[in-house]
Amino acid sequence: MANKQHIENIFKAYDVRGIVGVELTPEVSEKIGRAMAQWLPTQGVIAIGRDMRPDSLELSKALIKGITEQGRDVWDIGEVTSDMIYFTTGHFKLAGGLMVTASHNPGNYNGIKFCGENAKPIGIESGLMDIKELVLKDIWNTSEQQGSVSEKDVIEEWLQHALSFVDVKKLKPLKVVVDAGNGMAGKIIPELEPYVPFEVTEMFFELDGTFPNHIANPIEPENIKDLIERVKSEKADVGVAFDGDGDRAVLIDEKGNALSGTTVTAMLADYFLKKQPSSTILYNATCGWAVPETIEKNGGKAIRTKVGHSFIKAEMRSKNALFAGESSGHYYFKDNFMADSGLIAALVALQVISLSGKPLSEITKDFIRYYQIPETNFKVENKQAILDKLAEEFKDIKQDQLDGLTIWLENAWVNIRPSNTESILRLNAEAKSQSELNSVVEKVTKIISS
Repeated sequence: MANKQHIENIFKAYDVRGIVGVELTPEVSEKIGRAMAQWLPTQGVIAIGRDMRPDSLELSKALIKGITEQGRDVWDIGEVTSDMIYFTTGHFKLAGGLMVTASHNPGNYNGIKFCGENAKPIGIESGLMDIKELVLKDIWNTSEQQGSVSEKDVIEEWLQHALSFVDVKKLKPLKVVVDAGNGMAGKIIPELEPYVPFEVTEMFFELDGTFPNHIANPIEPENIKDLIERVKSEKADVGVAFDGDGDRAVLIDEKGNALSGTTVTAMLADYFLKKQPSSTILYNATCGWAVPETIEKNGGKAIRTKVGHSFIKAEMRSKNALFAGESSGHYYFKDNFMADSGLIAALVALQVISLSGKPLSEITKDFIRYYQIPETNFKVENKQAILDKLAEEFKDIKQDQLDGLTIWLENAWVNIRPSNTESILRLNAEAKSQSELNSVVEKVTKIISS
């Protein structure tokens, strides 16, 4: 049985995440459902979706029980990708939505993602802590009647919405290898295939939340090795890897190179600005120089934001942004209720390839101008003390604290960002040459580790 400390532990900055059966139990899930129903300011239906993890059905049933006990009606949309819960909430004008998923975490974890009306995120600064307090207090308003539960299939509406971002008639018959990582993309991509002219090679499409082939986190090089080999052996035009809940996509070019979030953000920004010049586009604090340079070159307005979907979605609304990208492979679209979608990002990228008539490596070479390191994590005792030490060490260099600490050297930048949930500092860096990159990374690493 979960105790109060477990409840404190599972509420993160953007969602709930915890070890199943220890921290996140059906009992806790039911209370979270009650809390969501009681707190949610908008009257109306709450949508519930879930991923393919072994315990997701049980946890979603517990959520539904809690919500209906508070007198709220539920749409149970079944096994879906996370972007489908955002779509359902926005498209059908529901009060809110909950998605049972731990995204790319290992199989012994599960979690819950939250959104309000119009798919607005519910995170640490927008209601999630209020929901946690209600769960901890465990005192509930009484409802005169039980809410109802309706089972809904939204796949067809979702596919038509995603396809509205491209001109299907202009899509070329590309060879595409898709690695679903045994996650929810394995259910949705086969439903998409009849609508598009692609020859799709399916990898790990069996829904299996124990992740028998690899963890469904395509940012880690280890997890996309099989996909890279398959793209090369099949002589495919492109590879696409999705994370466990399908809201992130990583692209592999025809030569087997994994494209960074910076490169894909720059490529999609270039595409959107050619269609809608002078639009505002957001990018997070760990995206590289190619992104703002591409936006500004195309006459757009580039705005740098904190990392994290709840910050970006709020900023997109306040700035009326057309598109936003993160280095982690999350891509956000104004016409998708400002929400992220792996499927929409993949479709738009496939449209870019189709329209250009060039190989993906040719399209992206203009966006790969600098040298970067993959995000590197350091386990530390006192995050703030190290950030202060770095700020002091580089005190004569331009700095900002938009998200952690970013140090702007003449030919390089470095960002050191604290994890919201662990004793970890995350290091990102970019430079105009490999030697300059090595030099700044070595210096910062030495300070963090000393």
